[in-house]
Amino acid sequence: MPDLRTQLIASALAMGSKGLNRGTAGNLSVRCAEGFYITPTGMAYASLQAEDIPLMALDGSHQGRRKPSSEWRFHRDLYASRPQVGAVLHAHSPFAVSLACLRRDIPPFHYMIARFGGESIRCADYAIFGSNALSTAALAAMHERKGCLLANHGLLVAGRDLDEALNLAIELDELCEQYWRACQLGAPVLLDASEMSEVLEKFASYGQQ
Repeated sequence: MPDLRTQLIASALAMGSKGLNRGTAGNLSVRCAEGFYITPTGMAYASLQAEDIPLMALDGSHQGRRKPSSEWRFHRDLYASRPQVGAVLHAHSPFAVSLACLRRDIPPFHYMIARFGGESIRCADYAIFGSNALSTAALAAMHERKGCLLANHGLLVAGRDLDEALNLAIELDELCEQYWRACQLGAPVLLDASEMSEVLEKFASYGQQ
């Protein structure tokens, strides 16, 4: 089985090829027995070797030759508060950033909103990157959700593993694009509470459990 650090690098590279990130933007982590591995700050993913991936403990300490992403706090806090989370991904994807800069929740314009655990995808309050305040805002927006927007920033998703986190990020940016396009034509017709309740019930057994 490939080293978790190697898997992390492969997923980070996929963030670029899938259009979620450019350059050194965004960050990605994966839970391990000792805490979690996270992408280093300010390094292009294409240049990464396994030895460049810092290991972080839940107390905020880290090991390795590189400094961890400056946004390690919301990764750490999601792992500490949600034992089912195995990977966390943050990206500056084009359509998610566009809506995040409007500080707008994504309402139930499409039933796939339920993929993220509720009747909407929330936009977290703004706080400067890398801060405790940003982590607090992100966790509030992620309450009972698998993803959120970060105001004037980007998207954040939490999955059971790297594959799910990547797929969630792709789906979230796609929903952002669809909502953005629909809004160009007028006000989208939203699913009501009873319709979304029915969808959420179906999603409880959706996919390979």
